[in-house]
Amino acid sequence: MTTMTEASVREFKMPDVGEGLTEAEILKWYVKPGDTVTDGQVVCEVETAKAAVELPIPYDGVVRELHFPEGTTVDVGTSIIAVDVGGGAAPAPQAPAEPEEEPKPEGRQPVLVGYGVSTAATKRRPRRGPEVSVRQASSAVQAELNGHVGQGTQAPVAPASAAVPSQQRPLAKPPVRKLAKDLGVDLATVTPSGPDGIITREDVHAAAAPVTVPEPQAPTPVAAPAAHAPAPAATYDTARETRVPVKGVRKATAAAMVGSAFTAPHVTEFVTVDVTRTMKLVEELKEDKEFAGLRVNPLLLISKALLVAIRRNPDVNASWDEANQEIVLKHYVNLGIAAATPRGLIVPNIKDAHEKTLPQLAAALGELVATAREGKTSPSAMQGGTVTITNVGVFGVDTGTPILNPGESAILAVGAIKLQPWVHKGKVKPRQVMTLALSFDHRLVDGELGSKVLADVAAILEQPKRLITWA
Repeated sequence: MTTMTEASVREFKMPDVGEGLTEAEILKWYVKPGDTVTDGQVVCEVETAKAAVELPIPYDGVVRELHFPEGTTVDVGTSIIAVDVGGGAAPAPQAPAEPEEEPKPEGRQPVLVGYGVSTAATKRRPRRGPEVSVRQASSAVQAELNGHVGQGTQAPVAPASAAVPSQQRPLAKPPVRKLAKDLGVDLATVTPSGPDGIITREDVHAAAAPVTVPEPQAPTPVAAPAAHAPAPAATYDTARETRVPVKGVRKATAAAMVGSAFTAPHVTEFVTVDVTRTMKLVEELKEDKEFAGLRVNPLLLISKALLVAIRRNPDVNASWDEANQEIVLKHYVNLGIAAATPRGLIVPNIKDAHEKTLPQLAAALGELVATAREGKTSPSAMQGGTVTITNVGVFGVDTGTPILNPGESAILAVGAIKLQPWVHKGKVKPRQVMTLALSFDHRLVDGELGSKVLADVAAILEQPKRLITWA
């Protein structure tokens, strides 16, 4: 990549499109070198740990260079595209882009989440003066060492390889440095294999691999094993196993669920209820002109039932402030709805759901689900939730023990509605029956309060006229 020095060239950096996000993966470029762009035009789509987001360019000009190919994970604050805002034509647009696509040996390899394969090894600012000579000398020595060390672990190689890093700071990107730190690998002892002497993730793994399998004698220098360590990919049978990189929404969900499960003490209670009258009301509302064009289903009335139950038991709508050792009571309800999407499970929420009428709630639910299925849910739509509903019944499951969305006090799992024998007015009759499960944070919600909330939801679904009498 050629560093742009002209005053007319503007570098657009990866923004923090969420709250405290540190990286994002470039999913798709909508422009190429030589294209004209205008202020506000979407130039690419990126995926963060929360959602897929389209990025608009903040100025007019001509695209000079795309610094990263699609599929690359880029740190927030890193320049991703250069635009000539001076109005001149882009000179030889394809030439600078070729190095980005050239290093094919590494390719698009499975990697840990947040540390995507990056081919932008040459994007470091040019070193001036003696530093350039040091790096060139280092690269030359490394090339010579690679030629000698490629086939074995000769002891004389180690001192030379160890001497090179001492002349300058090893070249490695922040994610690689973090990986080395986590694995206990000294970057000064790692032989780089990337362009211009850049240390790659594979180099770090190769250097760390011998540590897990001790050699007969320990006095041998650490640098030598980096050249002959077995490739991690050879440790499993690709015909019998498939490795899927953990990234994006899946990574965020995993971290959030682990944090929630081992931070908030969960309690789950269950109730099975006859919802026959609720199902009849659903069918009647579908014919009501107030709901024309809106999607009416059992989830709508279940959501309303939970909102009424929270109004009757407001202390359940709270959060735990660990830093200040306080319980924060919320006077609003941002109702989260767990949604399965192609990118994983997300939980967008309906802001101020407690203020909405039933038709307004139906419209909000429909928009939330449609946006989630299209993969267009914004990070802000997934922030600030207070309680959540997860509908596992759509998969034919009776119920489950849901894990709290981090920072929330309760989550209601809705099971499948099935025709079952039920005692109704003293006789066994076939009735529409479902099971509900409420998990809550026992630091905030004691057994009595949790039981009242769940019992109220069940009572409303059994006699939906309580939506009127209790509201």
